[in-house]
Amino acid sequence: MLTRRTILTTTLASAAAAATGLKPSLAQQLTKDEVFFDKDAPVLGNPRGNVTIVEYFDYQCPYCKKAHPMVEKVVKADGNVRLVLKDWPIFGDVSIFAAQAVLGAAQIGKYEVAMEALMKTKGKLTHEEVEKRLTGAGLSMKEVTASVNKHDAKISGLLNRNYSQALAFNFAGTPAFVIGSALFPGVLDEKGLKDAIAKARG
Repeated sequence: MLTRRTILTTTLASAAAAATGLKPSLAQQLTKDEVFFDKDAPVLGNPRGNVTIVEYFDYQCPYCKKAHPMVEKVVKADGNVRLVLKDWPIFGDVSIFAAQAVLGAAQIGKYEVAMEALMKTKGKLTHEEVEKRLTGAGLSMKEVTASVNKHDAKISGLLNRNYSQALAFNFAGTPAFVIGSALFPGVLDEKGLKDAIAKARG
C-alpha cells in the first residue's frame, strides 16, 4: 500500500540485489528493445519518432528538474523524437515514493499531469510534499494508491529494469541519457541535445 510510511521499498532493494556484480560490459548485452521500447516505460514526444531519447532521472535531482523544460522544448520543436522517461530513484525512499506515485498515475491516464507537477518542485521532497503537489494538480491520492497497489508487479518490474540498465551503462547519477548509440552521463545543454539528436539521426 502506498502511504507516507509504507512504500514499496523492496523495489530498490530487489533492484540492487539483481544488479550485484553488474559490470559496465553488461551494457553490451542489453537489447535495443529493452532500452528504447520497454512497453511499461512512459513515452512523450512523437511515439513514432525516428530518434529516441532515453532519460534516466529522479524527481529529487535538481539538474533533472532544471533541464526538463529544455528537453521538452527540443523534443517538441523537433517533432520527430520519442522521449522515453525512466525513473531511476536513487535519492532514497521519497524518490521511490514519488516514482511509484507517478507511475501509478500513469495507469489511470494521468502520467504527464503527475510528472509535470513533481518536475516543477524545487529542492528535496518529502512524502507530504509529493502528495500535496499531486493533489494540487487534481489527482486523488486514494486513486493513485489503488492504482499502485493494482499494478504493483508492473511498476516494480519497470523500476528494477531501469535500475539495472543504469548500472549496466555505468551511469554514476542523474540525469543520464541514451541517444542513438551514444551515452551521455550527465546534463546536456540545448546545443548538446540537438547535436546528439542530429548525430543519432545521421
